[in-house]
Amino acid sequence: MEAIDIKYTREFLAGDTVGLDEGRIVQVGVLDISELPELSGEAHEDLLKAAIRLRDGDLSGAISAACGAVDTLTTRIYAEKQLGDSGSPSFQEKVKKSLAVQGTFMVLEKELAELGWNQNDIGMFKQNLAGALNQGAFVMQKLRSEMSDVHGTKPILKPLVFDSIKWAALIVRMLS
Repeated sequence: MEAIDIKYTREFLAGDTVGLDEGRIVQVGVLDISELPELSGEAHEDLLKAAIRLRDGDLSGAISAACGAVDTLTTRIYAEKQLGDSGSPSFQEKVKKSLAVQGTFMVLEKELAELGWNQNDIGMFKQNLAGALNQGAFVMQKLRSEMSDVHGTKPILKPLVFDSIKWAALIVRMLS
């Protein structure tokens, strides 16, 4: 019997829409598995772990894994850019500083200008996107402290777990 390579192949089943990533079933609505290869390898694995934990009902573990995906990248950026101890600042502060030192918004500004965007619109867009990512990082930070398994299992709201995975994917993509 011939082996079938299912890496990044989308397979859809009746009921919940799912995809296969390296043989693991992931709810497609949680992660767009077509984007996973573009993300940092370590973060890719943590995001996948978060989606699988959500699928399997381990909601607190899903929040921990989603935050772990972001932590992996911010810790690496802190080390590469010699920003000091990555364990000292808050999760939110690490995300904000990592985005800044990576030049994420400078690159975005250049790309939007090349598309012909008005400079005022670019400034407003960058400001709002930076604010949204900063607020998303705060939300994840708060969910990790109040609902993840880092400090023992606590009551959890499932929609917020889904949202934390989405925020993690967005932040990871912006940092990658």
